[in-house]
Amino acid sequence: MSPRILRAADRTPVPWKNGGGFTREVATAPGGTDGFDWRVSLADVTTDGPFSAFPGIDRTLTVVEGAGMDLVVGGEHHIVDEPLWPHDFPGDRPTEGFLLSGPVVNLNVMYRRGRTRAETAVVCGTVRLMAPPGGAVLALSLDDGAVLDGTDIRLDRHDAVFAEGGPPGVLRTMGQAVVITFSDV
Repeated sequence: MSPRILRAADRTPVPWKNGGGFTREVATAPGGTDGFDWRVSLADVTTDGPFSAFPGIDRTLTVVEGAGMDLVVGGEHHIVDEPLWPHDFPGDRPTEGFLLSGPVVNLNVMYRRGRTRAETAVVCGTVRLMAPPGGAVLALSLDDGAVLDGTDIRLDRHDAVFAEGGPPGVLRTMGQAVVITFSDV
């Protein structure tokens, strides 16, 4: 399947499940807020507060802008202050976030436990994007100017390329990108 380009400008902010903020969905499969196998979104976090509960879902949070947060998962503190460092946690445990120094933008990867696996990596430079058999790959540019080799496709900040069942090609970044690979368990 040929790659789909998912433009940041086409995303509409929607309220969080708990109503505490807004997120912009990048992609989801098979679709819907509660029935997904996996979901990728960007969330603007401007205040301290609880995270929405997602029973049966594992999560990976990557701070892509801002100083970070104290992520309290099931009463255990995790200082997430290293930018662009993916942090995994179960989405069904009570979770709260406390901002360290002002607002952040988090990239959230959520995937259904026991059905889907997601691997999240932050890359710089050139990377060959490969979807595993029966799986998918999504790359989200964190800076302007990423290009998909052999095409005239240019990705600006927070634009993404998505492909299922085949390699969409080689991504060349002018900065950094987040690459998420989805596979069946």
